[in-house]
Amino acid sequence: MNIPQHIAIILDGNGRWAKSKGKPRNYGHTVGAKNVETICRAAGEMGIRYVTMYAFSTENWNRPKSEVDTLMKLLKSYLKNCVKTADKNNMRVRILGDLTGLEPEIQTQIRELERASEKNTGLNFQIAINYGARDELLRAMRKMIADGVRAEEITEETFGAYLDTAGIPDPDLMIRTSGEQRLSNFLLWQHAYSEFYFTDVPWPDFSADELKKAVAEYGRRNRRYGKIEEEETDEVVLD
Repeated sequence: MNIPQHIAIILDGNGRWAKSKGKPRNYGHTVGAKNVETICRAAGEMGIRYVTMYAFSTENWNRPKSEVDTLMKLLKSYLKNCVKTADKNNMRVRILGDLTGLEPEIQTQIRELERASEKNTGLNFQIAINYGARDELLRAMRKMIADGVRAEEITEETFGAYLDTAGIPDPDLMIRTSGEQRLSNFLLWQHAYSEFYFTDVPWPDFSADELKKAVAEYGRRNRRYGKIEEEETDEVVLD
């Protein structure tokens, strides 16, 4: 099987899943948070080297305060427990997004987690928190201007080094759960040539077997990167 080096996942459907079971939305977020380790473990066992999950977007602050408060409480709990999880699973954890928009306690937890796991050699796990791709691109451009980078010096490699994902390969496969088919401001630069996989399965029900289905579908894709197939010589074929 052709295994992607890097998969990115939009964790969607927690609230709708909970509602379908007669539970409050926050219950769905709690169950969804528990599923993160399950999928990370399955990905590592499959030979996937990088997993990036979209946990909280810059737009999610517009949700009801009670829901945002619950998500931040879950985040604190996860970050605290993730230090042990990362050590147990030899997993390196990095956080993407504008950390200055998070409360000081969470910023401290993030720094401690990244420092504690930076030498781990297993799965590379990235969590996008207070992340928006447009915001990331703007922050990158501001950093380049502040560093005095001249226009003629800007290449894709130079620009990439200023992104939150610097040093991390672009995703080969992007998975979105719960039926929606859009990127929602997630890794717009990095997804230039990613394969997309959409499933109706909500995130709390997205199991290791569902991950295997997505990877199997990826293995059937022909990634041309805009190039012409060998047998096609008469016309230009755009990817």
